[in-house]
Amino acid sequence: MTKRYLAAVAAVAGVALLVPTSAAGQASTPWGDPDLQGVWDFRTLTPLERPDELVGKEVFTPEEAAEFVAASLSEIAGRDDVVPDDIVGNYNQFWFDRGTTVVGTRRTSRIVDPPDGRLPPLTPDAERRATSPEAQRIAQAGRGIVPPLSYEDLSPGSRCIHHAKGGPPIHGGAYNNNMQLFQAPGYVAILNEQIHSVRAIPLDGRPHLGSGIRQWMGDSRGRWDGTTLVVQTTNFNGKYARAGRPQVGRTDVLSSERQSLIERFTRIDAETLLYEYTVTDPNTWTDSWTAEVTMNKSQDLLYEYACHEGNYSMAVRLAGGRFTEREAAANAETGGAK
Repeated sequence: MTKRYLAAVAAVAGVALLVPTSAAGQASTPWGDPDLQGVWDFRTLTPLERPDELVGKEVFTPEEAAEFVAASLSEIAGRDDVVPDDIVGNYNQFWFDRGTTVVGTRRTSRIVDPPDGRLPPLTPDAERRATSPEAQRIAQAGRGIVPPLSYEDLSPGSRCIHHAKGGPPIHGGAYNNNMQLFQAPGYVAILNEQIHSVRAIPLDGRPHLGSGIRQWMGDSRGRWDGTTLVVQTTNFNGKYARAGRPQVGRTDVLSSERQSLIERFTRIDAETLLYEYTVTDPNTWTDSWTAEVTMNKSQDLLYEYACHEGNYSMAVRLAGGRFTEREAAANAETGGAK
């Protein structure tokens, strides 16, 4: 990070501590913008897509929501019974934090459009990208079935470069489902717990970066629509399986450089932030789609996510690739004779 960037983030964090309340009771910043600041928890048991058994059911009743939560927590608790105990460093449920409730709206899916609560079909091009022999090989390397041949076979998450929870869009997972939002005059900054990702979003109407500049988190620009913060993001690098993480034959389908995103952040009350986002990627999806999740105010602090601290598995995994290369070279010299 540059000194200028660090100074900008520090300035945003410093100003964010000043949160007066207007006469009407609506929290606002000293310069008059709606106040969205705080640590927000977006963990939820509500799935991104509506389960097959809930086809046609858009919203749970309170009783149905309670039954769904109980069944989900019971299923999660039972997963330790099928996890091998002899895997060094293997996670059990103690380490996970998927949530214990559904979203506040009690919807049966986070996807609100299409109305069926399901992701739209993939384009033929996306299907081809996911089913290519190289994509299948990389998918197997990611699951430990074959050794990765290079660091490029490992996901950005495994390499601590970027993670879906960092987005955008912000996407929940098994743990680290928190983000902190800061505000300063003309800027909003979003710090995601995983993987230490920060978006500094200008609100002054400046144009997006040129099309030749592509980034993991894209290029975000924000504006206010009443009390809602609207953020548009373009200039993605197309190297990550972003929101939705659809799979074809257990291979993550990557987003493309043509992806664009509209996010909307609305303070519902003192303890609730409604997060909505619409994904458009004509190289990946046959249509745009929209999802929403209610984020809950947290009194906890965010701590550093030291992604690869003390992690020796990367070198071990890549050593397998070197072994495979030596074995192939030896076989070539002997003509494959044993």
